[in-house]
Amino acid sequence: MEELNELLQQRRAKIESYQAAGVNPFANDFAVTHNALQVLSAHVDDDKLKLEEIDVTYRIGGRIMALRDFGKAAFLQLQDGSGRIQIYVAKNQVGEDVFENFKKLDIGDIIGISGAPFRTKTNELSIRAAEIRLLTKSLLPLPEKWHGLTDVETRYRQRYLDLIVNPEVREVFRKRSQIVSLIRQFMLDDDYLEVETPMMHQVAGGATAKPFVTHHNTLKMDLFLRIAPELYLKRLVVGGFDRVFEINRNFRNEGISIQHNPEFTMMEFYRAYATYDDMMTFTEELVCHVTNKVCGSLVIPYGDKDVDLTPPWDRLTLKESIVKYGAIEMAVLEDRDQSFAYAKSLGLELENRIGHGKLLTEIFDEVVEPKLWQPTFITEYPTEISPLSRKNDQNPDVVDRFELFIVGRELANAFSELNNPLDQKERFLQQLEEKAAGDEEAHGMDEDYIRALEYGLPPTAGEGIGIDRLVMLLTNSASIRDVILFPQLRPEIS
Repeated sequence: MEELNELLQQRRAKIESYQAAGVNPFANDFAVTHNALQVLSAHVDDDKLKLEEIDVTYRIGGRIMALRDFGKAAFLQLQDGSGRIQIYVAKNQVGEDVFENFKKLDIGDIIGISGAPFRTKTNELSIRAAEIRLLTKSLLPLPEKWHGLTDVETRYRQRYLDLIVNPEVREVFRKRSQIVSLIRQFMLDDDYLEVETPMMHQVAGGATAKPFVTHHNTLKMDLFLRIAPELYLKRLVVGGFDRVFEINRNFRNEGISIQHNPEFTMMEFYRAYATYDDMMTFTEELVCHVTNKVCGSLVIPYGDKDVDLTPPWDRLTLKESIVKYGAIEMAVLEDRDQSFAYAKSLGLELENRIGHGKLLTEIFDEVVEPKLWQPTFITEYPTEISPLSRKNDQNPDVVDRFELFIVGRELANAFSELNNPLDQKERFLQQLEEKAAGDEEAHGMDEDYIRALEYGLPPTAGEGIGIDRLVMLLTNSASIRDVILFPQLRPEIS
């Protein structure tokens, strides 16, 4: 800390010396014409002789990332938003006064240079500076002497610094932007309408999760940050928009882990006159399209193993998956008491009053989910835990729903929508009983949504896809914090 304070004082003194010499250390009058990538791409095939014949001047702005001083000349690495390029600065090219000011520059300073391209003795394409200007004086030193920023906590708290010194991190977020753009275009090409729905809800609905609560002073009422946009999107289907989607934030007041952040990005979409089975096929097509564009293959690395996204993907019912991975007979799962005994044998701490459906999902989470490495659709979820899903016509104890699992975690959740207002109200009432019994994640009653259903929701299927988790998969990132620019963290201890 003492060393850092000394460096800070030195750099502040440089600001004063620049100002005394009439140099603005925070200038904003340098016109940039090109970035590093454009220059490198334009001359990738040009040899030394060809470059000597070219009469072109480039104006580039960027941050000094490395500096080698040779007395009357120096090489520096300049980094902008597109990458890095080498700059050669010679006293006899820029003039004595400019060169003396250049000698005061530090790694981390932002500069503007103009000059012509050439190749060094080692054949590296570089720019020979004819002009060099300080644009922004950096007061804090970059962590270059530790060869980059590696401390995870610091990387997440100071993402700006992480992005400066770790090129691979910038690449992850470029890919994230590409992934979102590809998804959006795929939806638009399939005649979906992109919409925006409220972020603050009077009733926390659309999922079973604990919400964040805020307060509106003028209306004198509590509001909830949305846990899902589902009920508003389905209102739009009632209103006549047969295909709608939204890519936006959800907020859930739950734990933080490598898979969970309280603020996360989802795409939810709804399609009238479709079933959850249609959504399985559509999901395969969407994910495979994006994967091919981003990764160039449907077989991609994740951790120390490969994931094969080549369709068709496996499909198992919830009970079938427990039988397959849990070494248990189907007959045990059909009986609530035997299922409870099996769950206890797994070490699960459960309340005696737990329902059979909820019990089966707890068993699934323990023995199946971590083993679903390759893409797998799990179907026939219990009605008890699916308050917004349509009951199966043959077996009303389960709903027409699937969840998609890849690399041992849920990526998507979809179902044929419950459009019977009488059944929906009964389900909400059952959820209220769960809430009264202490379940903070139980769904609330939404009378206006019931009213919307009474006007008629056509047969509809809907789905939510976790954008953050898809980005994790396609960028081989181990933690959700690696794909969210500013993840939620505990307050910094000073």
